[in-house]
Amino acid sequence: MNKVFYLSTCDTCKKILQQLNLPEDLKLQDIKKEHISEDELEYLYNQTKSYELLLNKRAQKYKAEGLKDENLSEEEIKSYILSHYTFLKRPIFIYNKKLFIGNAKQTVDALKSFFNE
Repeated sequence: MNKVFYLSTCDTCKKILQQLNLPEDLKLQDIKKEHISEDELEYLYNQTKSYELLLNKRAQKYKAEGLKDENLSEEEIKSYILSHYTFLKRPIFIYNKKLFIGNAKQTVDALKSFFNE
Protein backbone atom coordinates (compact mmCIF):
# COMPACT_ATOMS: atom_id res chain seq x y z
CA MET A 1 0.00 0.00 0.00
CA ASN A 2 1.55 3.28 -1.15
CA LYS A 3 -0.69 5.99 0.21
CA VAL A 4 -0.89 9.31 2.01
CA PHE A 5 -3.72 10.02 4.42
CA TYR A 6 -4.06 13.78 4.57
CA LEU A 7 -6.59 16.58 4.83
CA SER A 8 -6.87 18.85 1.80
CA THR A 9 -8.08 21.75 3.96
CA CYS A 10 -5.09 21.48 6.31
CA ASP A 11 -2.41 24.08 5.54
CA THR A 12 0.26 21.98 7.27
CA CYS A 13 -0.57 18.93 5.13
CA LYS A 14 -0.51 21.04 1.96
CA LYS A 15 2.83 22.60 2.91
CA ILE A 16 4.40 19.19 3.58
CA LEU A 17 3.09 17.72 0.32
CA GLN A 18 4.46 20.69 -1.66
CA GLN A 19 7.95 20.13 -0.23
CA LEU A 20 8.20 16.54 -1.44
CA ASN A 21 8.96 14.91 -4.78
CA LEU A 22 6.20 12.35 -4.58
CA PRO A 23 6.29 9.26 -6.78
CA GLU A 24 3.45 8.70 -9.24
CA ASP A 25 2.37 5.45 -7.59
CA LEU A 26 1.60 7.20 -4.29
CA LYS A 27 -2.16 7.55 -3.82
CA LEU A 28 -3.38 10.65 -1.97
CA GLN A 29 -6.44 10.03 0.17
CA ASP A 30 -8.21 13.09 1.53
CA ILE A 31 -9.63 11.68 4.78
CA LYS A 32 -12.45 14.21 4.84
CA LYS A 33 -13.78 13.01 1.47
CA GLU A 34 -12.77 9.35 1.77
CA HIS A 35 -12.64 8.31 5.41
CA ILE A 36 -10.05 5.80 6.51
CA SER A 37 -11.48 2.30 6.37
CA GLU A 38 -11.29 -0.19 9.20
CA ASP A 39 -8.95 -2.34 7.08
CA GLU A 40 -6.63 0.62 6.45
CA LEU A 41 -6.64 1.48 10.14
CA GLU A 42 -5.90 -2.16 11.02
CA TYR A 43 -2.94 -2.06 8.61
CA LEU A 44 -1.58 1.02 10.40
CA TYR A 45 -2.17 -0.60 13.77
CA ASN A 46 -0.30 -3.73 12.68
CA GLN A 47 2.66 -1.53 11.74
CA THR A 48 2.66 0.58 14.91
CA LYS A 49 1.00 -1.73 17.49
CA SER A 50 -0.76 1.37 18.84
CA TYR A 51 -3.89 3.30 17.98
CA GLU A 52 -2.71 6.02 20.34
CA LEU A 53 0.20 6.80 18.00
CA LEU A 54 -2.39 7.42 15.27
CA LEU A 55 -4.60 9.68 17.40
CA ASN A 56 -4.59 13.41 16.70
CA LYS A 57 -4.47 14.86 20.21
CA ARG A 58 -4.36 18.42 18.86
CA ALA A 59 -7.75 18.19 17.16
CA GLN A 60 -10.35 20.69 18.38
CA LYS A 61 -12.89 17.87 18.62
CA TYR A 62 -10.51 15.91 20.86
CA LYS A 63 -10.30 18.83 23.27
CA ALA A 64 -13.98 19.80 22.97
CA GLU A 65 -15.09 16.30 23.98
CA GLY A 66 -12.75 16.34 26.97
CA LEU A 67 -10.84 13.30 25.74
CA LYS A 68 -7.49 14.58 27.00
CA ASP A 69 -8.76 14.00 30.53
CA GLU A 70 -9.88 10.44 29.73
CA ASN A 71 -7.82 7.28 29.97
CA LEU A 72 -8.90 5.83 26.63
CA SER A 73 -8.38 2.18 25.77
CA GLU A 74 -6.94 1.19 22.40
CA GLU A 75 -10.40 0.01 21.29
CA GLU A 76 -11.95 3.36 22.28
CA ILE A 77 -9.26 5.22 20.35
CA LYS A 78 -9.90 3.01 17.32
CA SER A 79 -13.60 3.79 17.56
CA TYR A 80 -12.97 7.55 17.71
CA ILE A 81 -10.62 7.44 14.71
CA LEU A 82 -13.20 5.53 12.68
CA SER A 83 -16.02 7.83 13.78
CA HIS A 84 -14.54 11.13 12.54
CA TYR A 85 -11.62 12.04 10.28
CA THR A 86 -10.31 14.70 12.65
CA PHE A 87 -9.17 12.07 15.15
CA LEU A 88 -6.58 10.63 12.74
CA LYS A 89 -3.14 12.18 13.05
CA ARG A 90 -2.01 13.56 9.73
CA PRO A 91 -0.44 13.30 7.37
CA ILE A 92 0.37 9.60 7.36
CA PHE A 93 2.62 8.36 4.59
CA ILE A 94 2.94 4.68 3.72
CA TYR A 95 5.44 3.93 0.99
CA ASN A 96 7.26 0.67 0.27
CA LYS A 97 6.35 -0.52 3.78
CA LYS A 98 7.87 2.60 5.37
CA LEU A 99 5.60 4.61 7.64
CA PHE A 100 5.74 8.32 8.51
CA ILE A 101 3.15 9.63 10.96
CA GLY A 102 2.33 13.26 11.72
CA ASN A 103 3.89 16.61 11.09
CA ALA A 104 6.61 16.88 13.73
CA LYS A 105 9.81 18.47 12.43
CA GLN A 106 11.70 15.20 12.78
CA THR A 107 9.06 13.37 10.72
CA VAL A 108 9.00 16.05 8.01
CA ASP A 109 12.81 15.98 7.82
CA ALA A 110 12.69 12.19 7.43
CA LEU A 111 10.07 12.56 4.69
CA LYS A 112 12.25 15.05 2.84
CA SER A 113 15.25 12.72 3.07
CA PHE A 114 13.18 9.78 1.87
CA PHE A 115 11.29 11.40 -1.02
CA ASN A 116 13.78 14.04 -2.15
CA GLU A 117 16.92 11.91 -2.47
